[in-house]
Amino acid sequence: MSQQKQRHSSGTKPATPTGPQTRAALLQRAGRKAVPLRKVFVQLPQGSPSPRHGMLAPFATAGDLRGMRAYLMVLAASSGQGEGGRTTELDSLVWARLFDVHLHAEDSAARTAAWRTLLRLQTKQLLTCTRTRGSRRISVTLLREDGSGAPYTRPGVTDKDAYLQLPLAFWLKGFDGKMTMPSLAMLLTVCSARSWEDYPAERMPDWYGWSADTTERGLKTLLELNLIERRPRFKSAPLTPTGATKFYEYRPARIMRVSAKAKAAAPTTTAGASA
Repeated sequence: MSQQKQRHSSGTKPATPTGPQTRAALLQRAGRKAVPLRKVFVQLPQGSPSPRHGMLAPFATAGDLRGMRAYLMVLAASSGQGEGGRTTELDSLVWARLFDVHLHAEDSAARTAAWRTLLRLQTKQLLTCTRTRGSRRISVTLLREDGSGAPYTRPGVTDKDAYLQLPLAFWLKGFDGKMTMPSLAMLLTVCSARSWEDYPAERMPDWYGWSADTTERGLKTLLELNLIERRPRFKSAPLTPTGATKFYEYRPARIMRVSAKAKAAAPTTTAGASA
């Protein structure tokens, strides 16, 4: 009887993978330690014409968390670099699970939602997406992170081509699913800094393109999730009763820092990206 049950069990169709399981499998296949993202996506470099808002600003002001999470997953998926740039081809239902648009949706609706999400990213000139008539597979090719529509190339190491990195723990420990758009915008901002930095809320609309409220809510959520660290600092203010004012500086928590070894390896990964 036990052998019959075992044979019956082995023939049972396995459960459909969840979004986190699909993302974990993709990250394992990509074979990288962290996901690089040019800092120009967050803010244009010093010396650029004002305003220096990067492509992150439209996501933050529109509250497009789905689109932002999807874009980061495309970056994570596209680990190979060939003649045609960085291209990843997957079934549309796999894209749907990667983006979590399959939740509470029939397969056909999930496929459509995945396609529309990618099309929104295409309108921002962050990628191109194509699907062959009659096929359920979608091919996605990265473009440069500045929204110029230029072909994607691996990030360099000069200040003009500097990049931040998101460690795989961001996805593997489920932090991506706990993000709000304000917290994700501020996480990328804090990770793009070299060390401790302050983010005065009243200056953020000019510096980065989103509101003071977005800044404050984002930092609050990141502190609650222990993804950033904060320290108090003081500056001279002779016309105040105490003679000084307090402000805070922030940096990524240890779990969000990438080792020097991983930094050196991530941009040059050459594993194939098609499936």
